[in-house]
Amino acid sequence: MVANHHEEEWQVRAACRGPQAIVFFPPSYVERKDERVSREREAKEICALCPVREDCLAYALRIREPHGVWGGLNETERRQLLERGVSSRVRLARRAH
Repeated sequence: MVANHHEEEWQVRAACRGPQAIVFFPPSYVERKDERVSREREAKEICALCPVREDCLAYALRIREPHGVWGGLNETERRQLLERGVSSRVRLARRAH
């Protein structure tokens, strides 16, 4: 229960909340590559200013979120981090704070 409260706490402070949230996930139709790149760039610009970016990325890595931009990284970038074993280091770094 405490973990859920902490997750809710950071999610409420996320810069992606509101109408701009649409750029964080692909549309329901097939997206052209240039559209995806543009959408992800816009999402990452929002992430860059977000006060809970690290919490968001740690969450996405922990649950192995397969879709969207989380913590400034898209699906492929997060998968690459996981393949390199970075998720455990992210958790350890967060505990040190």
